[in-house]
Amino acid sequence: MKAVLVTDYSLPPVWGNADAPRAANADEVLVLPRAAAISQLVRAKASGRHYSSGGALPQVVGVDGVGALASGERVFFAFPACGSMAEQTLVKASLCVPVPDDLDDVTAAALANPGMSSLAALRYRAGFVAGDNVLINGAAGASGRLAIQIARYLGAGQIVVTARKPEQEAELLALGADCFVCLNQSDADLQASLAVHMAGMDIVLDYLGGVPAARILAAASSSRPLRFVNIGSLAGVDIPVNAGWLRGKPLTLMGSGLGSVPNPDLMRCFAEALQMARPAGLQMATRSMSMAQVADAWQYQGPERLVLTMAE
Repeated sequence: MKAVLVTDYSLPPVWGNADAPRAANADEVLVLPRAAAISQLVRAKASGRHYSSGGALPQVVGVDGVGALASGERVFFAFPACGSMAEQTLVKASLCVPVPDDLDDVTAAALANPGMSSLAALRYRAGFVAGDNVLINGAAGASGRLAIQIARYLGAGQIVVTARKPEQEAELLALGADCFVCLNQSDADLQASLAVHMAGMDIVLDYLGGVPAARILAAASSSRPLRFVNIGSLAGVDIPVNAGWLRGKPLTLMGSGLGSVPNPDLMRCFAEALQMARPAGLQMATRSMSMAQVADAWQYQGPERLVLTMAE
């Protein structure tokens, strides 16, 4: 069969030939993939940089997608046994959820994973309740933009967002944020800006990690409990934490992702993201390319969520 393959972690994936998968377990179902997004997770795993990377090469690229079962039912599937960017794959039946009829393949493949990222963090890690104030650190990316919209739809109180570029403020506010903090300013000015908002903050969804995450922890209130959830590490995998913050502030630090949230809960979040897409009016810019064009697609750095599709 044809598939998108990683043959060397130091090289981009290629379009090539792979053996068709064979079911090893009774609970696996055959899925014919139709669309799969190139997310930060997909890129990290394909380069060997993600904590879940590993195994013998070559490997089929992709961790989720939209496809068809033998019955013809259209499903979103996650964590396939042998990748998602191929003509066929195998997935546990419990890791497939229906795709609403009013969502096309590309939209469903694009928003399911980033939508899940904030839903899992809010529901299963932070214990979100309506009225909680939420700060989204690194809101300019696809996941952060959806996090704004999802938090607003779920009834968040104040939503504060951070991003590096001041020109992104208007767009992020239009998505539902109340306040914007530019990360591209002096340390003193950034700490002053953050302190104003952190005084009343309940939850932080951190998509950046690194120094920006540390700046937020430094500005956290010494009296108001804060639930800090790391989801991504675009600014660095190491967060420099002052031990005094842990002793002197009512902080709860945690992460959200593969391993910290059980797969059944992640699947509930995938399903919820897809089901709320139309009622919540979730907005996400997408661009689609054929899986056979993976060489060009891998170089794409545009703002849209890139989705690879299987040619009919």
